[in-house]
Amino acid sequence: MMEPMAKVTVVGGGAAGLVAAWRAASLGHAVQLLEANGRLGVKLRISGGGKCNITHGGPLKDLLAAFTKEQARFLRPSLHAFDNAALLELLRREGIETYTRDNGRVFPLDRPGSAGAVVAGFEALVRRAGVDVRTGARVTGLLGQGPRLEALLLEEERIRGDVFILATGGASYPETGTRGEVLGWLRGLQVPVQPWFPALAPLPLQRPRPDWEGVALRGGELRLSAGAEGRRVASFAGDVVFTKAGISGPAALELSQATERARREGAAWLAYASVLEPPERVDAALQAEQRSNPRLLAATWLSRHLPERLVDPLLGAQGLDRTQMLKGLMLKDLPKEGRRALVALATALPLGEPQAVPLARGEVAAGGVALSAVDPRTMALRGWDNLRVCGELLDVDGPVGGYNLQAAFSTGFAAGTI
Repeated sequence: MMEPMAKVTVVGGGAAGLVAAWRAASLGHAVQLLEANGRLGVKLRISGGGKCNITHGGPLKDLLAAFTKEQARFLRPSLHAFDNAALLELLRREGIETYTRDNGRVFPLDRPGSAGAVVAGFEALVRRAGVDVRTGARVTGLLGQGPRLEALLLEEERIRGDVFILATGGASYPETGTRGEVLGWLRGLQVPVQPWFPALAPLPLQRPRPDWEGVALRGGELRLSAGAEGRRVASFAGDVVFTKAGISGPAALELSQATERARREGAAWLAYASVLEPPERVDAALQAEQRSNPRLLAATWLSRHLPERLVDPLLGAQGLDRTQMLKGLMLKDLPKEGRRALVALATALPLGEPQAVPLARGEVAAGGVALSAVDPRTMALRGWDNLRVCGELLDVDGPVGGYNLQAAFSTGFAAGTI
């Protein structure tokens, strides 16, 4: 334990930094919070599309199960110390009421500026605790060598102190100030780090469909393979939405890290299965439909499984245009090849090869300080007496749904418990 009234400097006024500063100040330490932007919580303000998916509901075991085994082991102490219930109670005391959606995601009550209200609540907490908040204060380097950091370098000054907490975020959305340069500074201090890697990012496609922008594929599964005919690499059940450049939505974000790894390894192919049954079973069902309902339009059958807006262009691409017959192509006139084409569209709509996944557009960035280099109870860097790291700077990346913000809040709390 540090002596009371240590001079603590927190770098980064995002989710982890705000909680770390509040926690340290509430324990009686003199705390200074440095934020490079002109205001606090810039990335937090745009999270969840501006609605701020604060955390995920449910018991602790469910939160931990969302992370890899290594990450879950690391997060367990900090989540026990400051879990989702403690977080929501803290916000409730600041007048921020929340609700939980059916999928377990927790949001502030829907109202204009709800994400801004969350930031305002945390800012009120840190200021009331006596934290000296400095915005527009960009750190440009670290001075010292193990076991002690001597000072933080700013453009025109050095800041010395007893304890330093780095909560600078990852490398996604650089316009919010998370540029990822701190990882290079830590590497220079011989701290083990993993390079930044895109995660929870939209997927650009080699052959985008800008005409389909806004169309959603729902209730199925996005699949990643090592090439069009290659082995299945990964899959995720969830929705995707077409964008001008490719696809987004929960399933696309979840597979972004695996997709980029597969692409870099030489072969990546994406397809969406609206129907999860094996193609052979779907084909048998379609043949039965041909016999029992021969005048059913092929377009009508396909629209049961795919959005109406896609039916005509998909049929046309297969040479099964509605205009082949006055009243459209009926199942009774559907050739064997056409039937198999319909089944393939329903069970594996080809999206094609991805382009490079942009690191800057991810909701989080994988990579960061190696977890083996950090004490999970305190977030102290091993081999250092006065240097702690927390939040997205850690090599932790959970799925969409509030898990990453909860990890940031909890590790920030642990880092500030001095």
